[in-house]
Amino acid sequence: MSRGLRLILLVLGSLVLAAGLAVVMAVYLLLQPDRFTAMLQSQVRNAGLELSLASPASPTLFPRPALELSGITLNARGANAPILLASRGRLALPWQTVFGGAPVITRLEIDSPRVDLGALQDWLTALPAQPAGVPPNIPRIDTGISISRGSVVRGDELLLGNVALEAGSLISGQPFPVSMSASTAANTPLQLRLSATPRIQGNALQLDNIALHLSQGSMLTLVLNGSAHWHGAADAAASLAGKLDHADAGQYDISLKLTPADQDNPLLLALKLDGPDNHADMRLPPLELAHWWSKLSDEQGPQLTMPPGSGHAEISRLETDGIRIEGLTLQTGDDVPAASTTAPARPAASRKP
Repeated sequence: MSRGLRLILLVLGSLVLAAGLAVVMAVYLLLQPDRFTAMLQSQVRNAGLELSLASPASPTLFPRPALELSGITLNARGANAPILLASRGRLALPWQTVFGGAPVITRLEIDSPRVDLGALQDWLTALPAQPAGVPPNIPRIDTGISISRGSVVRGDELLLGNVALEAGSLISGQPFPVSMSASTAANTPLQLRLSATPRIQGNALQLDNIALHLSQGSMLTLVLNGSAHWHGAADAAASLAGKLDHADAGQYDISLKLTPADQDNPLLLALKLDGPDNHADMRLPPLELAHWWSKLSDEQGPQLTMPPGSGHAEISRLETDGIRIEGLTLQTGDDVPAASTTAPARPAASRKP
């Protein structure tokens, strides 16, 4: 190889190396990872949370501008158990942000997150109550979310594995799709598809054209349609109706109606179920019911009590995830609706508190 050719190749190689270094420096300067890391930490800090990363965020421009995150930990402030652990994350950014625009995130991708429901519930319980008369702030959420290989636990107990979730942006007047798949602790596959059209007017969120499809393996399918309204805290209302198909028990008509809390009554969910051998007409306070359910896993808590609510249920046979109920008649509360006119199967057990 002639000396001239070697000199040309050396010059070209130096130019390529210099261009590469310039691109790396430009990417870092344009994306400013520290700016986004500080923004995220500030946002979660305002909610009483702490966000930490195992290493600083690293920027990339291809195939689109993004910041790569590693070793994500999300804690309630002062708590030992993390709410979320994730091996990796990715924040996709618009080109306007790259060239000096507002720090906007268009998509959040999280790989292998582990969410602890116990730690999440502790954080939610510790949140201060919204002051009376202060309207809620309904945000416009431009960030789409993608989760892969996730899990949901309570302490050391696995509740859901292989969680995959895709969600679009929550923008007024535009369809908002959500899809999720997972497997239970018993390795039963779950599938959820939800779509709705949100309408944000001032401090109110209206969800129109709700379509929900939930399936549990090949045994259970739930389809609901309706609408919902939220104006902060327990000021929520919803009306949904549809069908519940069980491979062994048949098809059921089901309706759910949520009425907002007032000075005399809590947030209340009215559930009606009617089908072969199984009937229910119940009124349940969902917030108190969630508290009662959380106590079931507390070994130091009180003995099992009846769930809060009122109504009447006739369960001929119900089996799901290893739990089997046969011939149960349940009647609870002071104001009990009349039993269904359809004669239930002869009960093997009856409980009337």
